[in-house]
Amino acid sequence: MTQQAVDESVRQDWEKATQYSLTDEDIDRARLLLGADLAVRHQEYVGTVNVDQIRNFASGVGNDNPLHRDPDYARYTRWGGVVAPTMMAGIINTPLLGDPLPDELKARTKSLFRGIHVFVSGGTWDFYNPIRPGDTLYSFKGEESLTVNPSEFAGRNVIQVSREVKFNQRQEVVGVYRTLRVLTERKTAADKGKYAKIEPQTYTDEDIARIDEVYANEKVRGAEKRFWEDVEIGDSLGTMAKGPLTVTDVVCFHAGGYGFVPYAPTVGRMAWKNRQRIAPFYVKNEYGVPDVAQRLHWDPAWARQIGNPMAYDYGVMRENYIYHYLSDWCGDDGWVVRQHDEIRKFNYMGDVQMITGTVIAKREEDGRHLVDVDFRMTNQRDQETVRGEATIALPSRESGPVLLPRVPDHLQKRVQEMWARHGELSRERAHRGS
Repeated sequence: MTQQAVDESVRQDWEKATQYSLTDEDIDRARLLLGADLAVRHQEYVGTVNVDQIRNFASGVGNDNPLHRDPDYARYTRWGGVVAPTMMAGIINTPLLGDPLPDELKARTKSLFRGIHVFVSGGTWDFYNPIRPGDTLYSFKGEESLTVNPSEFAGRNVIQVSREVKFNQRQEVVGVYRTLRVLTERKTAADKGKYAKIEPQTYTDEDIARIDEVYANEKVRGAEKRFWEDVEIGDSLGTMAKGPLTVTDVVCFHAGGYGFVPYAPTVGRMAWKNRQRIAPFYVKNEYGVPDVAQRLHWDPAWARQIGNPMAYDYGVMRENYIYHYLSDWCGDDGWVVRQHDEIRKFNYMGDVQMITGTVIAKREEDGRHLVDVDFRMTNQRDQETVRGEATIALPSRESGPVLLPRVPDHLQKRVQEMWARHGELSRERAHRGS
């Protein structure tokens, strides 16, 4: 095939991929799913975690805390061994058996938002228990809310909030993740070109030296306890640098275990099978090769086709960076109870993010000593790209170690119901197999 023919084929494929629209019918059908909890039946790259996987994940987000990496160090902490950054719950899953959607509801909600682009625009984690080597995580999830808004970036968008409950083999809830997703039309976003004038950032040696100075001054609190009594409202959490963003950063994040399941980009025959399963997720690249739509995180040509001037990170990468920032500050004896973030702008290749935070309140609640903080991520253009707040439990000089949060009764009951059904279906499957 000539290059001209390849170019025309690619143009037609890209044009087709950007023609899908947000329809009122899809929006109405999506509302039918609100409140329905479903067992998460897919297998993530990591299902049962070990020390090496925890260390690899920490490396993928730039977290060098020895609590997550060094068994000899970790055994002398309050945890008695290596624990994962609790945010790792988001990339661990073993299939949970459960009842499917009723046939009628499944039929009415088939192929929702086909060909529509999805941005993760923020989320909230509530953390309850640590992740230890040997833990297997399961989950169930469902849609909590759906709203339709006008958008500057694309003609209108749909905001969906989903809830995913992560628990281990002991039925201990590790965390609950509420994700805010923005659904936009690829064509409308490309036509509007809101961000088209943003230029890639370049750096002098002096620029890099200034960023390196921030890295050099960062501190892992680690084993040095930060007591609640010593914290004051208005205290700074310091500054942490992340970037400048490179494709290597995205590759390392995937290598750390992020699989983007259920789309699950993969290689060779497995990629061919995946393409048969979810054909609209594959769009030809400039060489005429079907490739994953998510490549906008490393492929600038495809990013430009849907209205961005260059490739950009995953929102969940920045959520992990923020957790790294918070856990560095609170130390090994602290506990990030809750983390809420709102992703305001893209983090493009070449952008550097500075994370800053401030203590805004402190309180005692249910025997726990808590501080509330707000935080910001700001890029080299002085644009706020992420804002949010968090609650952190700290040890007390008077009351002693941190008490982990109590799982709400209704949530623990739901976990036990889902686990009981998993057991019933597992026994049925084993009986049929025998």
